[in-house]
Amino acid sequence: MAEILVEPIEQYALGQKKKGKTLFSKVGVVGCGKEGQSIARIASWHGIEVVFVELNEEKISQALENIGKELDSRIENWGLTSSEKRAIMSRIKGTTDYNDLADCDFVIEAIRADDQTGVRSIDARKDVFRKVEAVVSRDTIIATNATTIVITELASELEFRERCASVHFFVTSPEARIIEVVKGLYTSDEVYERVCTFVKLINRDVIPVEESAGIVSVRLYVTLLNEACATLMEGVATMPNIDKTMEIGLGMRVGPFKAADIIGLDKVVRWMENLHEEFGNQKFAPSPLIRRLVRAKRLGSHVGVGFYRYDQEGNILEDETILGKKA
Repeated sequence: MAEILVEPIEQYALGQKKKGKTLFSKVGVVGCGKEGQSIARIASWHGIEVVFVELNEEKISQALENIGKELDSRIENWGLTSSEKRAIMSRIKGTTDYNDLADCDFVIEAIRADDQTGVRSIDARKDVFRKVEAVVSRDTIIATNATTIVITELASELEFRERCASVHFFVTSPEARIIEVVKGLYTSDEVYERVCTFVKLINRDVIPVEESAGIVSVRLYVTLLNEACATLMEGVATMPNIDKTMEIGLGMRVGPFKAADIIGLDKVVRWMENLHEEFGNQKFAPSPLIRRLVRAKRLGSHVGVGFYRYDQEGNILEDETILGKKA
């Protein structure tokens, strides 16, 4: 009679006890504006605990409220249940204390523009990186969601520079299943692979990008928007028809003008100015039309008016005008 082999169930996953915490069990986000909210929601959606740092309790409450509203819209469209929303929200915590990032595996800087100046300076980002490194463990990855600032310059402020990378989440399409991942001059191979693992854990595809201001998406988009503005100002076509041509004819999810309103025209101008300064190429200089809208505080859908005007639900008012001309 053959010998019966008895193997302990602990050898298998169902009965195995975890030794220590799972990689990326907790992620930190510094700055919870539109970008930070998207990062927090996506990470928590995939079962990861999130703690975000904000300047004050008011901004914390606003961020949590906005994330909740976004999840409510999913419930209305049958993409989520109320119990799932509660589970997602329970994994997201806000704080004003950097020390609460201490046990995070991965921290992403996503600070918003200064309320007074509208600027997100590189010095402010460097300060965030220094504060994060002061409280996290040696193995914690520190990344930025910035697109026109190279990660090497931010990493140069740190003691352990190899821990830094850049990850770009797409604000115009939060459910886009791609994330641009940038390996800087100091980024170690191990850290880069761990970042790619995180991207896969949240069900996104990695787009490997060599370090360059603007990476892929921003460099291509801002030149498209500038040309769309030139086409509009020359009277070649109306704004809705330019967007419609790009959406239906070329398969874009939203046209260049709608995308600018979603991103925020003030942010688009900063992208353009940074790229113009970096490369010295006139194609990146902001169109006079964009500057005119920004000066008029027509900053996009988040304020109710940009290239288009929006109702309280965020729907475009088709009969509104832009700069005195019929859209």
